[in-house]
Amino acid sequence: MTPSYTPVKTSSWTDLFRNGLAIYSIIFGCSVALHALNVFVAATIMPSVVEDIGGLEVYAWSSTVFVVISIVSAALASRLMAFGGANLAYLFASVVFLVGTLLCALAPDIWTLIAGRAVQGFGGGLYYALAYAVIRRVYPAGLWTVAIGLITMMWGIATLTGPALGGIFAEIGSWRMAFWVLVPFACVIGVAGLKVMPAKSKKADPYDGVPVLQIIVLVAIVLILSVGSIDATPVKAIASIGAAALFWVALYRLEDKSNVRLLPVGSLTMRSALGMYYAIIALLLIGMQPEIFVPYLLQILHQQSPLWAGYIGALMALGWTAGSMLSATWTGKRAANTIVLAPAFGLIGLLAQAWILPPMSGGTWPVLVPVCLSLISVGFGIGLTWPHIVTRVYEAASDAEKDIAAGGVTTVQLVATAIGAALGGMVVNLAGISDPGGAAGASSASRMLFLWFAIAPALGLFIAFRLARPEQTDKSS
Repeated sequence: MTPSYTPVKTSSWTDLFRNGLAIYSIIFGCSVALHALNVFVAATIMPSVVEDIGGLEVYAWSSTVFVVISIVSAALASRLMAFGGANLAYLFASVVFLVGTLLCALAPDIWTLIAGRAVQGFGGGLYYALAYAVIRRVYPAGLWTVAIGLITMMWGIATLTGPALGGIFAEIGSWRMAFWVLVPFACVIGVAGLKVMPAKSKKADPYDGVPVLQIIVLVAIVLILSVGSIDATPVKAIASIGAAALFWVALYRLEDKSNVRLLPVGSLTMRSALGMYYAIIALLLIGMQPEIFVPYLLQILHQQSPLWAGYIGALMALGWTAGSMLSATWTGKRAANTIVLAPAFGLIGLLAQAWILPPMSGGTWPVLVPVCLSLISVGFGIGLTWPHIVTRVYEAASDAEKDIAAGGVTTVQLVATAIGAALGGMVVNLAGISDPGGAAGASSASRMLFLWFAIAPALGLFIAFRLARPEQTDKSS
């Protein structure tokens, strides 16, 4: 048995550029590409940043605040569209992103740069969430999977170009230029979005306020786990996970009682198809987070240069792009099967890494090829199902909550990414990556990291099989 599906007419990539849709595809595709490029450029130049203006002790904060603030803005995207229309939403996102980028480019110290990254994160989170919302509103249902595939294609392009762009400016000692080159793109996207994207319609869903308390609780969960990952001890890890669990219960109760919701009805329970789709998305994204540590592990255990280690570490993201491009035009049972295949690919890839990566080697290809293939497997599985599982989220939500469901995809994705990164930090620190450190610590950390994180796709596989049951198929429809 496979998850329920709705047969639709087969679509192709060229359909995104026909019947007046080309300009929308270009604008939302470029906005996602700008957001993704910024992520990879910033990660690449951070060593040069701290060497120039200091701040090694808060090195990770640049990424942490970016993701946390992105979670907030993604949760607000559907409200922003309802309040002012997609055109004003894109203009606002571009102005905010532009201000953040200028702060980063002009930063005299690390705290100004971190503030700039926070502002960038707000604009970038809006870009990403607005892309999904525009797809649902502008494109016919038969093109949703292909349009979502375009989003992942933009991330793939950024994965290839971002580290190279950041690396070039880092090499010539001009890391600020890496931010300056983003400025004209933000300006063009803002103006184009204002002129082209749909304005607020009289028939648009009413603006229903902002779920302030839920957003605060969600951010608190991420911050509690992030703090727990710093200098982690077993007691500290257990305490932070326990506290995060209590906040999660509070979030569930707030969502259950509030008239202003963060996610559609049924999103936080396994008794609905919508909740199970969101859970699979979250578990797949959590299972991908070991990629953060792959470049370091490759350098310590397999003698790879920073450049090669960085690009090998990006193979999960490239696998995601490849899987999405392959399956975006699939329909029927073949599309439905991807929801089971995705966690299976992830489970196989993570277990393979737990076996292959820990033993030290000279970095020969007989070792690196299996490492590369298993990394690709994790991302490929996510990409394979991504266009289809996101489409099913749209379909499973009620008509009144479809915009919230579209924004919820980005919210769940960002929260899962942040939680996975924090939990990954706990695991590697507890496993000895810094104490005893060195090759012994890296070997132990890599084994524990991939074994523990294999639990996430295993749970995802269990939920996917639950979705495949006939009684759950009835609930889905």
